[in-house]
This record gives sequence, structure tokens and C-alpha cells, in this order.
Amino acid sequence: MLKGPFLDARDVIEIIESNGHQAYFVGGCVRDLLLDRPIGDIDITTSAPPNTVMNLFKEVIPVGIEHGTVIVRYNKESYEVTTFRVEGEYSDHRHPDQVEFIDQLDKDLERRDFTINALAMDKDGKITDLFHGVEDLQKKVIRTVGSGVERFTEDPLRVIRALRFSSQLGFSIEDETLAAIHQVKDQIDNLAVERITNEMTKFLSGNHVRVGLDYLNETKIYNYLPVWSKHPEIIDIIPRNLQPLGSLAEFFALLHFKMPSISIQTWTKEWKCSNKERTEAQHLITALAYFQDNGLDPWLVYQLPNHFYGGFTRLVHTIFTPSSVSQIDMENLDSKLPIHSRKELEIDGNILIELFPNVKKGPWIQKALSRLEKEVVLGHLENDQIILKEWIKWNPPEIN
Repeated sequence: MLKGPFLDARDVIEIIESNGHQAYFVGGCVRDLLLDRPIGDIDITTSAPPNTVMNLFKEVIPVGIEHGTVIVRYNKESYEVTTFRVEGEYSDHRHPDQVEFIDQLDKDLERRDFTINALAMDKDGKITDLFHGVEDLQKKVIRTVGSGVERFTEDPLRVIRALRFSSQLGFSIEDETLAAIHQVKDQIDNLAVERITNEMTKFLSGNHVRVGLDYLNETKIYNYLPVWSKHPEIIDIIPRNLQPLGSLAEFFALLHFKMPSISIQTWTKEWKCSNKERTEAQHLITALAYFQDNGLDPWLVYQLPNHFYGGFTRLVHTIFTPSSVSQIDMENLDSKLPIHSRKELEIDGNILIELFPNVKKGPWIQKALSRLEKEVVLGHLENDQIILKEWIKWNPPEIN
């Protein structure tokens, strides 16, 4: 029985079928339905050639039309629709050199990575399972479709994907598949860093991340990852109680805290992270260092953007076990802060200049404002201009 997003996508399949072609839900969405996990993207496979699919719908984006894939926009939702295909060699270890469009579902499923992803489902909920994927779901096993060496050689990212699924699902990797990983893992060197970064972000967010890390350790795949390849000892500093993380930035903050000799800049640059991720990691490491010395207080909460509270508490629980810090604690402190930015201070640089007219302008102004800001946030001073002016008169700024 179809439910949720499958009901919305059913119309897409019916439109394709009404024009004389086959169409099925396929891959991860079917797997997650059977596992009763949240459904992400809905993917559809079809016997209809990509140009035909483009003619059947008003809004279509030809994202990978040369490989048979288009995005169909229907009722404000996006669906990746890919034509049944068989593939040639993977000389770039990512894309097939040749693609042949076919009308046989079984041949299309044969090219997929793992049995649990080689599942198709028609619009009525009937499952096509040619490689015992349902059985592997029940046994909680990750196994390649056909030869593991062939599948991993086609695209070595599948090696990391196997570990990612172990982290997300808590599944074990089948023995022959694991042996194939050991045999071809050096081909990870051929991968673009951005692809590795994307997979490892998903890996670290898995509910069973410890399972994934155990496989990472067993296979020594970390020897082929940025930074890690030069510092294999990193695997030994990862806490056994690591929780699922919300971002790669959280992981880098953790690793830098444990091994300060490797900078946040090094991690984020070599993993080709965005400026946003680098900023997040820097905020988190600053907060962790402050927490280590002072514990949780209003100044820590004030300085850390509130959208990082979740990541901070996850890291605190991992690093400073046991810890009673919660996101609710931080939100409660945040709600009681007398100010939320320096702009709210009842004193500014111009007032300081008036108070000390004989002192040349310079860095002392910002230092003085920082002192006042912290005193107000910590509740030592009321945010009142008269009170702040009196305090700074009796505690004059240091002029260097």
C-alpha cells in the first residue's frame, strides 16, 4: 500500500504508463519504505527515452540527459526520472563511457550498486526484487549486485557508500563485499574530494555512526581520505561514544580539539568545504575551548550563534562525558540575556571618545567596548548608559 510522497508521485508514473511505457519507483526510496524510514527523494526508472519524458511533462530539467536522467517538476515536487539503461566502461571511475537505453527493467537493476538499492516498485506497491534485496534488508546486510570488484571499480565512491550505509542503517557488510573493498580501496585516490566530502557528511550523520567507524578502521579507508592519509593516528582519537553529527564542521571541530596540531583551516581547505562550514567549525572550537575553562555560562551562549547550539551540545556530550548540558539549557540562557549583540549596548565608541577626550583614537575603543559587553552579558553590570559610563570611568581602558 503506497503512502506519503509515493501517493503524490504516482501521477508521474501513471502519465508515463498511459503513453505506453513502463515506470517504477526505484532505489533508496523503496528501500526506506520497506525499512519504515523517512522517505527522501523519490526516484523513478522508466522504459521511456529521456526525450519522450521531456515531452510528457510541462516542466522538465535535463540535468543528465546524456545518461538518461531528467528532473520532472510535478505539483511543485521534483522527481528524478531515469531511462532503463546498460552501461559501458567507467574510464573516469564515475560515469559510464557509453550508455545504451533499453526497455528491460531487469538489465537496468543489474547495474546498481547494492542489492538493497536494486529494488523497484510499481504504482500499486508491488516490489520487483531480482537480487534478494528484501532478504538482505531483513538480514541487515550490505551486499553488492554481482561482483563487488566490478561495482567498486566502476565507481570507487561506492566503497565509501557501503560504509555510509552501515553508519546510517547499522547493517553489516557481507564478507565477499568487504573482501572486494579491501581489494580495490586504493582506487579511492581517483575520486574528486567534493564527492568524498558529500558521502562522509552523510556517514557522520548516521544513527549507527560507530558501526561505520568500526568499518572505516577495519578497512583502513581513512588512509585514502584528505588530511587523514597523512595522519592515520586520527582514527585512535575519535571517542567511542561519538553521536551522530549534524555536519562535517562538527567533526572537524572535534578532531581539532583532540589534535590541535591540525588546524581548522587545514581540515576545511583539504576537504574543500565552504566558507560557511569553516566558520561553523571555528565557532564550535572557540565555544569548546571556553567551555573547558569556564563551563556553560551566558557569555558562551551569547558568543555562539544559536543555530550552532545543537552541534555544540553534541560535541560536549562526546568530549566531556558525562555532561548535563542540553540545548534547552542554552536556549533558556539565551532567552535571559540582557543583550544579544553589541549594537544593543547603551554605550558606543563615540561616547567613549567623549569620556576620554585627551586620548588618541585607537584599538582601546574596541577593547573597552568588549569589556563592557562581557560585563553586561554576565550580569555584572546593568545595560544602562549612566551605569556603564561610571564604570568605565573607574575602570579606564588600557591605552597601548
